[in-house]
Amino acid sequence: MKTNMNVLFKSMQKDDKKEILKFEIKGSEDAGDEMELFELSGSIVVLSLEVGGDDVCGGISAEFVSMQRDSKKTVMKFGIKGDKDDKAQQLYKLAGRNVTLGVAPSQMSIEEFNEPREGVRGKINPDGTVDVDDKNQMTLDEVAAGSEEQGEDGPTMPESDDDLPF
Repeated sequence: MKTNMNVLFKSMQKDDKKEILKFEIKGSEDAGDEMELFELSGSIVVLSLEVGGDDVCGGISAEFVSMQRDSKKTVMKFGIKGDKDDKAQQLYKLAGRNVTLGVAPSQMSIEEFNEPREGVRGKINPDGTVDVDDKNQMTLDEVAAGSEEQGEDGPTMPESDDDLPF
């Protein structure tokens, strides 16, 4: 059940963790479509934007933050994660233009959407060094001990060309 609407892409602002996209529907010309969107408010949706019939960004998973309606317009806010920077960068140039917005429900839950990203955890010290919380991370002492085992010139080299390991 994908809903397509002609809307004004009002603005795009970077929050601390998300990009907030604001769209406006003028008047009440698409009242039936708006009712379908009210049901999706507060959930995860898949957004698509078209300008002149050309797809701009493909499908982007976004949190449908809110939908506010007054007598003149309806404002919809969506939050997309900052880890989709390539797609988000393409959207900045469209702010202030009329676009065709496609909104479809997503299989993703809000918990999955807000899940922390994978990666190495650690702490940045005031002197600029980093303490990494990874059991596989080597310390400088371990690196120095390994280089002592190999000698100052590095690992031992084969005596002739025929002794190559491959």
